Amino acid sequence: MTSRSSDTTNVLRGRVVTPARAIPDGVVVLHGDTIAHVGPAESSPVPPPPASTATLLPGLVDVHCHGGGGAGFPDATTEDEARAAVREHLAHGTTTLVASLVTAAPRTLLERSALLAALADAGDLAGIHLEGPFLSRERRGAQDPDLMIDGSADLVREVARVSRGHLVTMTVAPEVPGVLGVGGVVEALASVGAVPSFGHSDTSARVTREAVAQAREALARHGARSLRPTATHLFNGMRPWHHREPGPVAALLAAAGRGEAVVELVGDGTHLDPETVRAVADLAAGADGVILVTDAMAAAGMPDGAYRLGTADVVVAGGVARLASDGAIAGGTAHLLDVLRHTVVAGVDLVTAVRMASVVPAGVLGRTDVGRLEAGARADVLVTDDDLRPLAVLRGGLVVAGDPAGQAS
Repeated sequence: MTSRSSDTTNVLRGRVVTPARAIPDGVVVLHGDTIAHVGPAESSPVPPPPASTATLLPGLVDVHCHGGGGAGFPDATTEDEARAAVREHLAHGTTTLVASLVTAAPRTLLERSALLAALADAGDLAGIHLEGPFLSRERRGAQDPDLMIDGSADLVREVARVSRGHLVTMTVAPEVPGVLGVGGVVEALASVGAVPSFGHSDTSARVTREAVAQAREALARHGARSLRPTATHLFNGMRPWHHREPGPVAALLAAAGRGEAVVELVGDGTHLDPETVRAVADLAAGADGVILVTDAMAAAGMPDGAYRLGTADVVVAGGVARLASDGAIAGGTAHLLDVLRHTVVAGVDLVTAVRMASVVPAGVLGRTDVGRLEAGARADVLVTDDDLRPLAVLRGGLVVAGDPAGQAS
C-alpha cells in the first residue's frame, strides 16, 4: 500500500488550501510524519520545487462510510476484507476514515465492532460508527426494520467495551423508547466517549430540539471528544421539512447554525440536490456546523452490479445504489473527494468545502492532528489537479497513492 517513505524533508508546491485560506502559490514542507511548514512559496524555509498547477489539500476525513472497493464493513468477517475498503478510500484521499455499521442483531454488532477495533488499534481506522439499531422503522431507509429495537444503554456499553475505546458515534432516533432520559442511550454514549448522532427519525422539531439539548449537556458533563451532537445525513432518512410540520430537519439545521450541532450532508449529486447542499452551507458552515460524508457502501469505486449492505441485497445501476426490494437509496458509491468536488460545483467556495471534509469532521472525532495543512499536524496531503481529481496521496508522510514528484506543472 505504501510506495515510498518520507523520512526526511519533503516539499510540495501548488495551490495550498489551509483551514483559513487558499494560497495561490504555496508550499507544504513535510518532515517525517509531520507537517513542518505551510505558507507562500516565496517564504519557504527550504528551496521549493518548480511552480505547479497542482492543488494541495489536507487528507480528507470521512466519519460515515460503510465500505468500498467491493468490501462492506457491515459484512466483513476478516480484517483483510475490512482493509480492502480502507485502501479504496485511502487511495482517493481519505486519510482518516470511520467505519460505519448498519442495523443488525446485537451479536452481529458486537462481532463486527470487535473486528473493526483491531483495525483501529493498528491505525487503519479512526473509529467505529453504529447506524442503528435504535432507529425509526418509518424512516428506515435501506436498513432492516425487523432488527430495529428499543434503546438499550447496556448494549451501548457492551459495544463500547468490545470496541476498546474506538466507538466514536452512534446514530439514534430521539423518539425511540430508551434513547432519551435518565439512564438512556444518549447518556450512555456520552459516558463511553461517543457522540450521539440523530437520524432515521420521524419525530417532531420539539423532540429533536430537546434531544440536542440533552446530548449537549451529557457530552459536556462527561467531557466527551466533542461537545456537539451530529445529524446523520441530514434530510435523508428523516421526516421531510414542511412549514407546518418541520420535523427533525428544522431543529437540527437551526442547532448547526448556532454552533450547537453538526449536520452531515451526502453531497454526492444523488442523495441531495446541489442547491440543498449550497443552502445548508450558507446557513451553517460559518459556524462549522456542516460536514461532508460519503455514506459509501461496498460498491464505491466498483462497477455497476449486485452488492450487499448488511442483510439487504443492493443493485447499483448508473453509479446509484438502491435496494433490490423497493428501490430505496442504499448508501453512496462516491469517494469523499468526489463529494467535495460536487460541493464546490454546487457553489460552495473551496476553502469552506474543504473545511467541511476535513477540519470539521476531525473535530467530531476530537482530533486536531488530522484534516488540516498546518505545522504540527500529521503529514496527510492530498494532491489534486485543478478539477479536484486525485494525483497523489500521502498519509503520515508515506506515499500511499500516485507520485507527488509528478505534480501537474
